[in-house]
Amino acid sequence: MPHVIGEPCLGVKDASCVEVCPVACIHDDGDRFKIDPKVCIDCGACVIVCPVSAITHCDDEPTEWRNFNAAQGS
Repeated sequence: MPHVIGEPCLGVKDASCVEVCPVACIHDDGDRFKIDPKVCIDCGACVIVCPVSAITHCDDEPTEWRNFNAAQGS
């Protein structure tokens, strides 16, 4: 299962996650980044480098992130 980027990324957009992703599955989506679940290999490299803890495994996604991401079409 892939990782997801939640609301804490909004407006911050530190590109550390993009730089460490071995499969280039993290893309700019305007005011934040999004992870392509079809490409993500679940390595967790992005989780470690995110300075605002905005990335989590989709199974552990907090409810408020799930609602935010659903509203954003993620």
